[in-house]
Amino acid sequence: STWSRQIELTAGHVQAQLMIQAGLDWTRAVLSDDRRASNIDTLGEPWALRLPPIPVENGSLAGHIEDQQGKFNLNNLLKGGKVNLAQLAHFRRLLSILALPPTLADALADWIGADSQLLTDVAELALVRGFDDGVRARLRPFVTALPRFTAVNANTASPEVLAGVVEGLGLDDARALVAQRERAYFRNFSDFFSQLPRGLIVPTENISVSSDYFIATMRVTIGEAQARGSALLARGNTADWPVVVWRKNP
Repeated sequence: STWSRQIELTAGHVQAQLMIQAGLDWTRAVLSDDRRASNIDTLGEPWALRLPPIPVENGSLAGHIEDQQGKFNLNNLLKGGKVNLAQLAHFRRLLSILALPPTLADALADWIGADSQLLTDVAELALVRGFDDGVRARLRPFVTALPRFTAVNANTASPEVLAGVVEGLGLDDARALVAQRERAYFRNFSDFFSQLPRGLIVPTENISVSSDYFIATMRVTIGEAQARGSALLARGNTADWPVVVWRKNP
């Protein structure tokens, strides 16, 4: 009886992993179709909707896609092997907005700059002095780690991130921008710039209205077996399926 149950559980795990792969392939197809339809990415598009649990044989599949360019890319701190001082200032502002010590930005810059090594995953912050469990939990919704310099998508970023990357933009004004885009999303950089308080200047490289990097997360239950999987997907300028940068099966 025990042997039979173990066989069933093993078979369930194998089936669950296959469903995780199928779910990730589905998200890649969704993002490919989205790029074919438009070069503007907003939270009102199909990819941003959470997939409700879909019944499968003896179980269910659920998942969601999260835009990573709605967050501050920690790897922007490094440019050409040196610390990017402008991006360091952005990160300091974001930390202050989140009621965290701005000196954490310098600790991370020192850690990254020591060997010019980019972060692969935000989880690596645990290796940096000062980034304890509480700090990482507070930061997690607002930061990411991507393999190249990326602009922040003004259509998907939180008020905190927008206030961090736009010098002189207060949190209340950033919230007003987010409320404005819910009525009419930003179609290009000029559209975003026109909504800023008078006198603010934003380098065009810092703000975008589209995204190339997304994390897809899937959860499958097959009988008593459960499986989770996530992947960082990189989308190019064509409608080809996004490339899998990394994949995790915790």
